[in-house]
Amino acid sequence: MLMADRHEHDLIERAQAGESYAFASLIEAHYPAIFRIAYKWCGNREDAEDIAQDVAIKLGRTVGTFKGNAAFSTWIYRITLNAVRDFQRKAGRRAQSLSAMAHEPRSQTAPDEALAQSELWRKVRTLAPKQRDAVLLVYAEGLNHAEAARAMNCAEKTVSWHIHQARKRLKRLLEE
Repeated sequence: MLMADRHEHDLIERAQAGESYAFASLIEAHYPAIFRIAYKWCGNREDAEDIAQDVAIKLGRTVGTFKGNAAFSTWIYRITLNAVRDFQRKAGRRAQSLSAMAHEPRSQTAPDEALAQSELWRKVRTLAPKQRDAVLLVYAEGLNHAEAARAMNCAEKTVSWHIHQARKRLKRLLEE
């Protein structure tokens, strides 16, 4: 086990035992990924912040249920994706937001590339939820198909299928 893995494992055990400092350290380490996933999914900074805060609260209540069958980050991805869906159901809105363009974070890339990226993610947000999850986890978060499958609670081949379908759909959307 790598030193970083041992450190995280120790933090998880201490957080499960009720140590607030350990839990805060876990949240601090994983909050950027939680926010990034929420933002890519909903495209709105304020909603992403609300979702990330909801996930932190949920993690506080459920960290004791983490069994270690998958990576802690995979478990967090699953909780975050479920929180995004819950948030959107409660809000009664689709993930597609015209105001998202105004809230896109400034990139270090050239303006044309940043515009193309924001347009692409706007199109990704129109995909079916499972396709969107697969694209987000594989391309935005850099997970391999096996890791994404664990986060999505499905078979690896299913993730590959969702990616394939998403590519076809995105190609059509981008040609329009």
